[in-house]
Amino acid sequence: MNDDTRNFKEYKEIPSIFHQECAIMAEYRMLQTENLQGIYVIPSYDNSFLWYGVIFVRSNYYEGGMFRFTLTLPDKFPDEGVPILTFTSHLYHPAVDAKTNVLNLTEVFPQWDRKQNHIWHILKYLYSIFHNLNVKVPANVEASVAYKTNQKLFMEKVKECVALSIDHIYDDPPTEDKHYITFKPYNPDIHDAAKNIMLKTPATSEGFNQGISWVQQGSYQPFSKEETT
Repeated sequence: MNDDTRNFKEYKEIPSIFHQECAIMAEYRMLQTENLQGIYVIPSYDNSFLWYGVIFVRSNYYEGGMFRFTLTLPDKFPDEGVPILTFTSHLYHPAVDAKTNVLNLTEVFPQWDRKQNHIWHILKYLYSIFHNLNVKVPANVEASVAYKTNQKLFMEKVKECVALSIDHIYDDPPTEDKHYITFKPYNPDIHDAAKNIMLKTPATSEGFNQGISWVQQGSYQPFSKEETT
């Protein structure tokens, strides 16, 4: 391959990468309009194809659990390939592979259609697995059998992973990525002000904007907005 051919190939790839980044940011904007209860996600600061997430389960079998996960977008997203949701917290569940910790999405997304499928659909399904454990094709057969035939054993396993998730919620991040979601114990001196703002009833003209944007106004560059303290 000569220099002219290589330069032309690189030139053609630039619009493709730009369109991918725009598509990913559009997906993230969609999340802000959905009612994703107890789910928090954010693309990596360094790699928009990797998203960090955590789900707080507020009812049913896994109540009290705080499970971390990553969402990895395929190289040709959104045209080809189904994103991969991997739990980084231990989760004993019929729909989660015990060895890889990957959530089985094949039942719901056998293929990815960019016109019909969106990342928020995956997160909606993520929410549903904690309330409906009857999966047709279990990724963890042992957990599926226990759920159907030995509720005592199943609940013991579930309580173990819920307790483990709580024990590790304040762990140091395994990465230096600025967008990795971290938590600190409640400190009134630091957190009371933010708590009071959140509990304040919004005025009639308030409360219409949802979510946070990391794109500087007037720019098309993802994560171009400067951080503020």
